[in-house]
Amino acid sequence: MRPLVPILLCALLAAGCNHDPKSAAPPAAQVRAKLAGAPAPLASLHGQAGELLPGGAGAFRARLAGLRGHPVVVNKWASWCPPCRQEFPYFQRVSVDLGRAVAFVGVDSNDNSSDARAFLARYPVSFPSYEDPDQKVAKVFNGHVVFPTTAYYTRTGRLEFIHQGGYASEARLREDIGRYAR
Repeated sequence: MRPLVPILLCALLAAGCNHDPKSAAPPAAQVRAKLAGAPAPLASLHGQAGELLPGGAGAFRARLAGLRGHPVVVNKWASWCPPCRQEFPYFQRVSVDLGRAVAFVGVDSNDNSSDARAFLARYPVSFPSYEDPDQKVAKVFNGHVVFPTTAYYTRTGRLEFIHQGGYASEARLREDIGRYAR
Protein backbone atom coordinates (compact mmCIF):
# COMPACT_ATOMS: atom_id res chain seq x y z
CA MET A 1 0.00 0.00 0.00
CA ARG A 2 2.79 2.38 0.89
CA PRO A 3 4.30 2.47 -2.67
CA LEU A 4 0.88 3.48 -4.03
CA VAL A 5 0.67 6.66 -1.94
CA PRO A 6 2.99 8.74 -4.18
CA ILE A 7 1.16 7.53 -7.27
CA LEU A 8 -2.22 8.40 -5.79
CA LEU A 9 -0.97 11.83 -4.70
CA CYS A 10 0.32 12.55 -8.21
CA ALA A 11 -2.99 11.45 -9.72
CA LEU A 12 -4.93 13.72 -7.36
CA LEU A 13 -2.65 16.66 -8.11
CA ALA A 14 -2.94 16.09 -11.84
CA ALA A 15 -6.72 15.96 -11.59
CA GLY A 16 -6.70 19.25 -9.69
CA CYS A 17 -4.53 20.89 -12.34
CA ASN A 18 -7.00 19.94 -15.05
CA HIS A 19 -9.99 21.36 -13.18
CA ASP A 20 -11.77 24.00 -15.20
CA PRO A 21 -13.68 26.67 -13.31
CA LYS A 22 -17.33 27.12 -14.09
CA SER A 23 -18.42 29.85 -16.44
CA ALA A 24 -19.32 33.07 -14.67
CA ALA A 25 -21.14 34.62 -17.60
CA PRO A 26 -24.19 36.56 -16.43
CA PRO A 27 -27.47 35.75 -18.21
CA ALA A 28 -27.75 37.35 -21.67
CA ALA A 29 -30.62 39.64 -20.61
CA GLN A 30 -28.53 40.96 -17.70
CA VAL A 31 -25.55 41.54 -20.00
CA ARG A 32 -27.69 43.51 -22.47
CA ALA A 33 -29.20 45.60 -19.66
CA LYS A 34 -25.84 46.40 -18.05
CA LEU A 35 -24.17 47.32 -21.35
CA ALA A 36 -27.09 49.28 -22.82
CA GLY A 37 -26.19 52.89 -23.57
CA ALA A 38 -22.44 52.26 -23.87
CA PRO A 39 -20.57 54.79 -26.04
CA ALA A 40 -20.39 53.78 -29.71
CA PRO A 41 -16.79 52.42 -29.69
CA LEU A 42 -17.59 50.22 -26.68
CA ALA A 43 -20.97 49.19 -28.09
CA SER A 44 -19.11 48.08 -31.23
CA LEU A 45 -17.01 45.72 -29.08
CA HIS A 46 -20.13 44.37 -27.37
CA GLY A 47 -21.68 43.78 -30.79
CA GLN A 48 -18.78 41.42 -31.55
CA ALA A 49 -18.99 39.60 -28.22
CA GLY A 50 -17.31 36.22 -28.26
CA GLU A 51 -16.12 36.53 -31.87
CA LEU A 52 -12.65 35.64 -33.10
CA LEU A 53 -11.56 38.47 -35.37
CA PRO A 54 -9.02 38.19 -38.18
CA GLY A 55 -6.70 40.93 -39.35
CA GLY A 56 -3.62 40.50 -37.24
CA ALA A 57 -1.58 43.29 -35.71
CA GLY A 58 -2.87 45.89 -38.18
CA ALA A 59 -6.52 45.31 -37.28
CA PHE A 60 -5.64 45.24 -33.59
CA ARG A 61 -3.77 48.57 -33.80
CA ALA A 62 -6.69 50.10 -35.71
CA ARG A 63 -9.11 48.93 -33.00
CA LEU A 64 -6.90 50.45 -30.28
CA ALA A 65 -6.81 53.74 -32.19
CA GLY A 66 -10.60 53.67 -32.48
CA LEU A 67 -10.89 53.20 -28.73
CA ARG A 68 -8.93 56.36 -27.83
CA GLY A 69 -10.85 58.28 -25.23
CA HIS A 70 -11.59 55.05 -23.32
CA PRO A 71 -9.29 52.98 -21.13
CA VAL A 72 -8.58 49.57 -22.66
CA VAL A 73 -7.87 46.21 -21.02
CA VAL A 74 -6.33 43.62 -23.37
CA ASN A 75 -6.24 39.99 -22.24
CA LYS A 76 -4.02 37.51 -24.10
CA TRP A 77 -5.25 33.97 -23.63
CA ALA A 78 -5.32 30.49 -25.19
CA SER A 79 -7.79 27.63 -24.81
CA TRP A 80 -4.99 25.24 -23.78
CA CYS A 81 -3.67 27.49 -20.99
CA PRO A 82 -4.73 26.45 -17.43
CA PRO A 83 -4.10 29.91 -15.86
CA CYS A 84 -6.15 31.47 -18.70
CA ARG A 85 -9.05 29.15 -17.93
CA GLN A 86 -8.74 29.99 -14.24
CA GLU A 87 -8.94 33.77 -14.72
CA PHE A 88 -11.45 33.85 -17.59
CA PRO A 89 -14.52 33.87 -15.29
CA TYR A 90 -13.15 37.09 -13.75
CA PHE A 91 -13.09 38.69 -17.20
CA GLN A 92 -16.60 37.40 -17.85
CA ARG A 93 -17.99 39.31 -14.84
CA VAL A 94 -15.76 42.38 -14.84
CA SER A 95 -16.18 43.12 -18.56
CA VAL A 96 -19.94 43.28 -18.05
CA ASP A 97 -19.75 45.30 -14.83
CA LEU A 98 -17.35 47.89 -16.30
CA GLY A 99 -18.13 47.57 -20.02
CA ARG A 100 -19.89 50.94 -20.30
CA ALA A 101 -16.70 52.78 -19.30
CA VAL A 102 -13.77 50.43 -20.03
CA ALA A 103 -13.01 48.66 -23.32
CA PHE A 104 -12.08 44.98 -23.14
CA VAL A 105 -10.35 43.19 -26.02
CA GLY A 106 -9.07 39.62 -26.15
CA VAL A 107 -6.10 38.20 -28.03
CA ASP A 108 -6.15 34.44 -28.64
CA SER A 109 -2.51 33.48 -29.18
CA ASN A 110 -0.82 30.21 -30.18
CA ASP A 111 -4.17 28.50 -30.49
CA ASN A 112 -6.27 26.93 -33.21
CA SER A 113 -9.55 28.55 -34.08
CA SER A 114 -11.80 25.53 -33.44
CA ASP A 115 -10.46 25.08 -29.88
CA ALA A 116 -10.70 28.83 -29.28
CA ARG A 117 -14.32 28.96 -30.50
CA ALA A 118 -15.23 26.02 -28.25
CA PHE A 119 -13.55 27.79 -25.33
CA LEU A 120 -15.50 31.01 -26.01
CA ALA A 121 -18.74 29.03 -26.24
CA ARG A 122 -18.00 27.60 -22.80
CA TYR A 123 -16.85 30.96 -21.37
CA PRO A 124 -18.76 33.67 -23.28
CA VAL A 125 -17.46 37.20 -22.88
CA SER A 126 -18.90 40.59 -23.83
CA PHE A 127 -15.99 41.45 -26.12
CA PRO A 128 -14.21 40.03 -29.18
CA SER A 129 -10.78 38.45 -29.40
CA TYR A 130 -8.25 38.80 -32.20
CA GLU A 131 -6.80 35.63 -33.68
CA ASP A 132 -3.06 35.58 -33.08
CA PRO A 133 -1.57 32.23 -34.10
CA ASP A 134 1.95 33.65 -34.47
CA GLN A 135 1.86 36.13 -31.55
CA LYS A 136 2.34 39.18 -33.79
CA VAL A 137 -0.66 40.83 -32.13
CA ALA A 138 0.73 40.08 -28.66
CA LYS A 139 4.03 41.72 -29.65
CA VAL A 140 2.14 45.01 -30.12
CA PHE A 141 1.77 45.23 -26.33
CA ASN A 142 4.91 43.25 -25.38
CA GLY A 143 2.76 40.34 -24.28
CA HIS A 144 4.30 37.59 -26.37
CA VAL A 145 6.21 35.75 -23.64
CA VAL A 146 3.85 34.70 -20.82
CA PHE A 147 0.34 33.17 -20.85
CA PRO A 148 -1.89 34.85 -19.90
CA THR A 149 -0.87 38.49 -20.17
CA THR A 150 -3.07 41.50 -19.52
CA ALA A 151 -2.16 44.93 -20.90
CA TYR A 152 -3.65 48.23 -19.76
CA TYR A 153 -3.98 51.28 -21.99
CA THR A 154 -4.95 54.75 -20.78
CA ARG A 155 -7.64 56.90 -22.41
CA THR A 156 -4.90 58.56 -24.45
CA GLY A 157 -3.84 55.23 -25.94
CA ARG A 158 -0.63 54.90 -23.93
CA LEU A 159 0.38 51.42 -22.78
CA GLU A 160 0.41 51.89 -19.00
CA PHE A 161 1.07 48.46 -17.51
CA ILE A 162 1.55 44.80 -18.42
CA HIS A 163 0.50 42.08 -15.96
CA GLN A 164 2.21 38.80 -16.81
CA GLY A 165 0.61 35.60 -15.62
CA GLY A 166 -2.87 34.81 -14.42
CA TYR A 167 -4.88 36.76 -11.91
CA ALA A 168 -5.32 34.91 -8.62
CA SER A 169 -8.55 36.74 -7.83
CA GLU A 170 -11.18 38.95 -9.37
CA ALA A 171 -10.39 41.56 -6.72
CA ARG A 172 -6.79 41.85 -8.01
CA LEU A 173 -8.03 42.25 -11.59
CA ARG A 174 -10.45 45.00 -10.51
CA GLU A 175 -7.67 46.67 -8.52
CA ASP A 176 -5.37 46.77 -11.56
CA ILE A 177 -8.16 48.09 -13.78
CA GLY A 178 -8.76 50.90 -11.28
CA ARG A 179 -5.05 51.66 -11.06
CA TYR A 180 -3.95 51.40 -14.71
CA ALA A 181 -6.98 51.65 -17.02
CA ARG A 182 -7.68 55.34 -16.56
